[in-house]
Amino acid sequence: MPDDYELNVGVDWATQNHQVCVLGPGGERLDELVVPHTGAGLAALVSRLRQHVSDPARIAVAIEVPHGAVVDVLLEQGCHVFAINPKQLDRFRDRHTVAGAKDDRRDAFVAADALRTDRHAFRRLHLEDPQVLRVRELSRLHGELQEEHSRLTNRLREQLWRFYPQLLALSPAADAPWLWALLEQAPTPAQGRRLTLSAVRALLARHRIRRLTADTVHAALQEPPLPVAPGTGEAAQEHVGLLLPRLQLVHAQRTHCEQRLERWLTLLATPAAEAERPEHRDVTVLRSMPGLGRLVAATMLAEASRPLAARDYQTVRAHAGTAPVTRQSGKTRLVSMRRSCNGRLRAALFHWASNAIRLDPHSRAHYDRLRQRHGHARALRGVADRLLNVLVRMLSTGTLYDPNRRHHQIAA
Repeated sequence: MPDDYELNVGVDWATQNHQVCVLGPGGERLDELVVPHTGAGLAALVSRLRQHVSDPARIAVAIEVPHGAVVDVLLEQGCHVFAINPKQLDRFRDRHTVAGAKDDRRDAFVAADALRTDRHAFRRLHLEDPQVLRVRELSRLHGELQEEHSRLTNRLREQLWRFYPQLLALSPAADAPWLWALLEQAPTPAQGRRLTLSAVRALLARHRIRRLTADTVHAALQEPPLPVAPGTGEAAQEHVGLLLPRLQLVHAQRTHCEQRLERWLTLLATPAAEAERPEHRDVTVLRSMPGLGRLVAATMLAEASRPLAARDYQTVRAHAGTAPVTRQSGKTRLVSMRRSCNGRLRAALFHWASNAIRLDPHSRAHYDRLRQRHGHARALRGVADRLLNVLVRMLSTGTLYDPNRRHHQIAA
């Protein structure tokens, strides 16, 4: 990276028009323009910047939003793009005004000037690998589908509790596809009592359900119906009839996302991909860790691909929220949980640690030691932090997980 750039550009991002300020090496204002969020507008921005310099690598651009068409165009043209947290940029704004004044032109100037004087506070952006982008999109889409699935099953459970509670004894969460199929065949308790044993047996066989026998399900359907006010059953039945198609669609889409994620993770770990991008072997190392499944691996690659590729343990643990926050002043010292982090990455590590303490004796022993002094959540964060430390060391050496060598890696 050059020590000094010929242009320091600040971009105040917006949905329709972006305010741009161009500063020289000494802070002099060279240009200002408003760029519409269109293909022609972004092309005009690049052309305008190239009028000042011949080499786009001598252009440094500061922006708050670290993704999108503006960032992609500038990176593809060879400019160096830096991102900064809006909260940090708000502090830089106080350098130029104490009155609290704020507008788009001022924000673009503050971003460019802060980049010129405090480049170390910014984060350099790079073009992402297309395969990692696809994994990221599928991972985030799967998370959205999972949330939608949970909302719909909660609504279905609430309706069943109103008029059909005997089914909840068979599937308490109301999230089983076989239960939805049963509701389509017998949407009311009266129809459920008329359902034959052979029909129930065929339904369970079709969905490969073995934890419940046909006799158990049939007996539950024969229970006396819950007494409800007139019209309640019909209303709840209509509500359930509208929920079931949505649940089945979301379930199918979530299954499709999981299959696509598995396919892309396999492609990333193939020898052909490894020859092209050596860091793609990270997938194989990740999936060798105890308790780290397909979805957690995809989330980690999607949300922390850069720090993992750089083998930067401190950055990964900060992004994941496992690094604590220390506040110390005089005799007061407080250590608290890091709340400013990537929520999806935090949730993935929580599930990873929860599985690891069941499957890995080393993680379980570490969890038990932490539980003597801390609560469950704090102990899980400690386990996740230790697992991240081991993972980064394994990525650095290119080795797979070996529980017999674990204590050597931790002590190193």
